Amino acid sequence: MNAPAALVERLARLPGMASGRRRLVVLLPQLGDFDSLEYAQALVPALPQLEAAGIELLAIGIGADAGAERFCAFTGFPRHRLLVDAEPDLHRALGLYQGLRTPGGPWPALLLMCAGVGSPGTLAEVWRGYSGDRSALLMPFELATVRLRNMVEVLGAWRTYVPKDDFITQRGGTYLLDSDDQLLYSYQDRGILGFSETMRRPLQFLDFILSAKSQP
Repeated sequence: MNAPAALVERLARLPGMASGRRRLVVLLPQLGDFDSLEYAQALVPALPQLEAAGIELLAIGIGADAGAERFCAFTGFPRHRLLVDAEPDLHRALGLYQGLRTPGGPWPALLLMCAGVGSPGTLAEVWRGYSGDRSALLMPFELATVRLRNMVEVLGAWRTYVPKDDFITQRGGTYLLDSDDQLLYSYQDRGILGFSETMRRPLQFLDFILSAKSQP
């Protein structure tokens, strides 16, 4: 299956991201979103493996340059691998979930999504953060503590991370492209704390490439 045309066209305009190599493209929500920080924190330890496997990584988030600088300083994500768009035009072109829509605007919608309305899997993932997860080697409250730290960071610099509130419910997506622009994997986030199809191991979708690379 070919990768979405809107994505291929965007990548073709970026140095080092055109066809001819494998690329992992992560569409993040707002930079101040729980999912954006947590996804970046999951990707950072895998950067050497991605490089060894010849996979170029690019994240595209919603925000501004000041937010990108702070985001990368906090998460350790490489600044040169993060682009920011003021509006989620590419997200919409790719059909990514815009989140719950309510007459009261984005904030009531966001609060409802945090309560699991129009955001499948959110409450279960919140509970996993508190209860722990043996399969992911997480002690009780371990993940919740990381998320609390992320929340404190974002709330302390809200307007840096989120210049305007219009898109706070927008969700993201993941696209793994082969060198010929064939789509090796894709996932569209359907709720808060659902940036991966396998939240216990967020990068599990890369196993088939990274494990093959590690074999003699």
